Amino acid sequence: MANDNHGISILIAERRAAMAQHMRDFLAARGFQVSCCNDADACLAYADQQFFDIILLAERLAGASTARVVATLSERLPETVVIMTSPEPTVPAAVEALRLGAFDFVPDPQDEESLLAAVEQALQFRRLRRINGERRQEVNRKYDVDNIVGQSRPMQEVFRLIHKVAATDATVLILGESGTGKELVARAVHAQSSRANRPLVPVNCGAIPSELLESELFGHEKGAFTGAIKTRLGRFEMAEGGTVFLDEVGDMSPMLQVKLLRVLQDHQFERVGGAKTINADIRVIAATHRDLRRRVEEGLFREDLFYRLNVVPIKVPPLRERRSDIPLLADFFLERLGQLKGLGVKRLHPEALEALLRHNWPGNVRELENLLERLVILADDDLILPQDLPPKFAGLPPQAETAAEPGQERSLAPILPEEGLDFNTAVDEFERRLILQALERTGWVKNQAAAMLRLNRTTLVEKIKKKGLMPAGRVTLD
Repeated sequence: MANDNHGISILIAERRAAMAQHMRDFLAARGFQVSCCNDADACLAYADQQFFDIILLAERLAGASTARVVATLSERLPETVVIMTSPEPTVPAAVEALRLGAFDFVPDPQDEESLLAAVEQALQFRRLRRINGERRQEVNRKYDVDNIVGQSRPMQEVFRLIHKVAATDATVLILGESGTGKELVARAVHAQSSRANRPLVPVNCGAIPSELLESELFGHEKGAFTGAIKTRLGRFEMAEGGTVFLDEVGDMSPMLQVKLLRVLQDHQFERVGGAKTINADIRVIAATHRDLRRRVEEGLFREDLFYRLNVVPIKVPPLRERRSDIPLLADFFLERLGQLKGLGVKRLHPEALEALLRHNWPGNVRELENLLERLVILADDDLILPQDLPPKFAGLPPQAETAAEPGQERSLAPILPEEGLDFNTAVDEFERRLILQALERTGWVKNQAAAMLRLNRTTLVEKIKKKGLMPAGRVTLD
């Protein structure tokens, strides 16, 4: 039993310490990884810091209302299953909890059989939900949407807009940070449209010099400029009947903005150096990581072109706003990369996954994919461990640095004042600060903090007790 439950994490949110201790001991003895907190705000904070498979949420908690906690958890963490508990249940409370997204209601958490049965049913429900999600993705594969992995609410809104706009011929503007997958969204819109059997022609407006981009888009006539030894078709002609995807359209020069505006308004253009007007039966999908409204205000982007492009905007959320999708994305990339490189499918240790969930991902999905490609190649075993991750994921300073930044001390040692100091007091304070940093970075999960400090867990627990360290608003039973 214990082995089967290894890696399954449970958070107990219970204000009564004795009840929390009883539940914690019972579940931990069966191999579950268990953490505890004693109020609603701490529960939400804990869930933000660490991924939990199951949250056992007491009906009455201090702080935010239990109903709000259930609703918030259901929205933020669709992969987590919430089970309500109460020694004195009321029917209205149970009905409301289930309505807001709780999976089950355990009337007496001291009844160990009922508690374990609820946990096992929750895990079975979670497995079935994942299987159904995989089946839905298999269906979406026919429509070229399966490469956009996500079940979070922000991504569900993206999927909804893709399906609605694909049925029309409207111009689409895809907004989002670099690495969020804007081109995948464009391809999904095209693949589900009536133009799907015609070409999708992408153009990166930010990667092509302005003087070359005009010819790239509109083509040129023979002799139009030095080096134009023959007539060349542009991307708009190449996409006839299909779709042109203008990536990083916010980087387009003012002169080209005028020409693009004409294509959108009149569906006509001329090749560079040509006099013949060419009709363009195309759909335009544009994307940018820039704030186009601000660029309009700054005079860098035409207002009339902005409104022509912004007929149907689709905002692709950054990865930090859809953290619940990270486990799905990781599984997807690990399977695909393992097969592509012939190295077999690897998987993440739960603590390694927790480290990924804590990262802010400035490079978004592209950064995650690049990291996992590196891990697939370099990790020695099929199980990717926390120590396989780059140092920044454990909160450690990068090992590759050999020199301090200007004005910064590389050493962690305190500066010795001229008048001297009490050695034992300084060492004790230094140790206390390091332990607190490790605990805060790991959400007070002691085995992770011990690994970060290269300490035995028992040693760390003894130091925490000796120094009287305690997180605000939490019962530290783990």
